Amino acid sequence: MTTARILIVAGSDSGGGAGIQADIKTVTMWGGHAMTAITAITAQNTLGVEGVHAIPPALVTQQMACVARDIGVDAVKIGMLGDAAIASAVADELDGAAYPDAIVLDPVMIATSGATLADAATIAAMERLARRAAVVTPNLPELAALCGRVALAADEVAGAATGYAARVGSAVLVKGGHADGVTVVDRLFDRSGEVARWENRRIETRHTHGTGCTLASAIATGLAMGMALPAAIERAIAFVRASLEHAPGLGHGHGPMGQQDATGFACRG
Repeated sequence: MTTARILIVAGSDSGGGAGIQADIKTVTMWGGHAMTAITAITAQNTLGVEGVHAIPPALVTQQMACVARDIGVDAVKIGMLGDAAIASAVADELDGAAYPDAIVLDPVMIATSGATLADAATIAAMERLARRAAVVTPNLPELAALCGRVALAADEVAGAATGYAARVGSAVLVKGGHADGVTVVDRLFDRSGEVARWENRRIETRHTHGTGCTLASAIATGLAMGMALPAAIERAIAFVRASLEHAPGLGHGHGPMGQQDATGFACRG
């Protein structure tokens, strides 16, 4: 079987919990080959983000083009973009024929620690990427921001997600981890409304750093391997849960997950 090739466009997490570090671990555990275009270097640990340095847009897209023309790309995962110029440059690059339709956009805006990682201009630029993506994976605060809202009430989520899906022409997976309750509900929407949902018992742990990155990279790898979107999402959710359950307990804040110890996923293609 041909190895699935996943291009990760995201920032680096010096603490190893999120960003390209979480992405590479996830793709590797799924039996894929991870390639990276680093958008930003961050100084962070489990307690928070202390510094961010954006990579020049031309160098970001050069990283993308360099691997695409030699190794090839079966799916793309987009995470932290750094600034609006990088978002626009990435969108321009993805218009090229070298890139597939299997693009997963994780609209990273706020880190688990609460640090802001995207400004209003970057959020606006994300819409071009959303139109190119197969699926966008916001959490509840990110969905509100994408829709130009400060927050969404529980009964407004479905309408907001459906409206955004219709506007950009892509599926929207609304992650439910930020909602209250013992059950986490993740919901998939298209322009017609909710098309699938997954309900799971909440895993109580402070070691949740990198959940969004891990989920998006797992979905991208599934798509690269030829899985249908709902099946890729279901398997990705199971992998995130296994990674949470196997967190190594590192750091004094929101620690990293245990992707490398998520039993049952190693070398599966």
